Amino acid sequence: MGKPTGFLEYMRELPADRPPLDRVRDWKEFHLHQDEKQLRQQGARCMDCGVPFCHTGKLISGMAAGCPVHNLIPEWNDLVFRGHWQQALERLHKTNNFPEFTGRVCPAPCEGSCVLGINNPPVTIKNIEYSIIERGWDEGWVLPKPPRVRTGKKVAVIGSGPAGLSAAAQLNTAGHTVTVYERADRPGGLLMYGIPNMKLDKQEVVLRRIQLLKQEGVTFVCNTAVGENLAAADLLKQFDATVVCTGATLPRDLPIEGRNLPGVHFAMEFLTASTKAVLAGDGFASPINAKDKDVIVIGGGDTGTDCVGTSLRHGCRSVTQIEILPKPALARTPDNPWPEWPKTYKLDYGQEEAAARYGADPRVYLTTVKKFNADADGRVASLVTVQIKWDKNEKGQFIPVELPGTEQTRPAQLVLLAMGFLGPEQPLVKSLGLETDPRSNVKADFEKYTTSLPGVFAAGDCRRGQSLVVWAINEGRGAARECDRYLMGATDLP
Repeated sequence: MGKPTGFLEYMRELPADRPPLDRVRDWKEFHLHQDEKQLRQQGARCMDCGVPFCHTGKLISGMAAGCPVHNLIPEWNDLVFRGHWQQALERLHKTNNFPEFTGRVCPAPCEGSCVLGINNPPVTIKNIEYSIIERGWDEGWVLPKPPRVRTGKKVAVIGSGPAGLSAAAQLNTAGHTVTVYERADRPGGLLMYGIPNMKLDKQEVVLRRIQLLKQEGVTFVCNTAVGENLAAADLLKQFDATVVCTGATLPRDLPIEGRNLPGVHFAMEFLTASTKAVLAGDGFASPINAKDKDVIVIGGGDTGTDCVGTSLRHGCRSVTQIEILPKPALARTPDNPWPEWPKTYKLDYGQEEAAARYGADPRVYLTTVKKFNADADGRVASLVTVQIKWDKNEKGQFIPVELPGTEQTRPAQLVLLAMGFLGPEQPLVKSLGLETDPRSNVKADFEKYTTSLPGVFAAGDCRRGQSLVVWAINEGRGAARECDRYLMGATDLP
């Protein structure tokens, strides 16, 4: 602990973001950098706690508390304070293969469990992590490290999202020959097409890391859907082991009147089309476009926020985000104590941009949609909402109850369904013959990752259900460890 009184001397400070009304004109990342003096002061706020919850990575009340990859946060905070940036990067890479991803898109459960956060604003852990890895890239410290010896074992990884990439990276480090199969035209999975460019730049951040993995010996095969244009049985014959990391990509639908009208899309259809347009050189020419339209986003999570931010960049006429849950409290409530994740109100980047443009948070709480209405051409033109309250049924379960007389018709020429995901798509799971759990996820115990088929492992959202990028990285690393043990009889992977 470099400065015992740092948490008393310095207040929490984050770098400024680009102004909302400026950044909605392009697809560039909106976060700005912080200078080294400020970063070292923020590192000095870390208290080197006797029991540091920031890197525990536990589930408390169903939510992440602390870092799921168990980052050595107090260590690299202290190293940043002392100016030892390269050593800080070494500590960071010990637990996290891709800190440039988590430093941008992770919601930072580490900060929610920071001990300083009990009675003061927590340490800026996420921003320090981001700054360490970007300093590493800028200084040329992040270099390819191919294994010195190959084992002769071949492993297939199905899916190139954060779980698949971390599994591939670790298995390659162990000396196995790794091939990653991706059904899209570019590797990256969720990182490539599920998160917009202004949050996570594809060329300068995602493809930068994938290129490094290629230099280390990992092979990527795109436009290949296992179970469709590559038979699952053939794949299993070609490899000594397989790790399934396909994510939970089956979206939750809204089966109400008018659902099939043109103009009603799943969020990922919209976000994927937009990112492909950005990569093609004109993000404003997406085939699913919000320009001059009244957009309604149904769903209040991160994906919904990304739809809001993307719609604004397209040039929508208005945007509304409908949330069935109540508005969160401004501060922790008694039933949400530290070190649980704080379920408090915040303006994320998309809502901040909408508020700057239209004067108010675009979210409407305790509201659900009853039907979609068509115009004369048969396209969606409006939808009907109704307010709800949450009551308990005869089983003691909370259910939404409509409030009579609160129906409202809202204009909408583009509707985006961002209500989460139900689990992995089943054709691949069935083609591999894998057993599933009651939620349709691939059945594999946590920290074992072994499926019902010997030599086949599962990790990430396809195993645990929709979750955070940092949990996917955790699971990919864990599955690699167990796969290595299966292949070699023992493992040195963390």
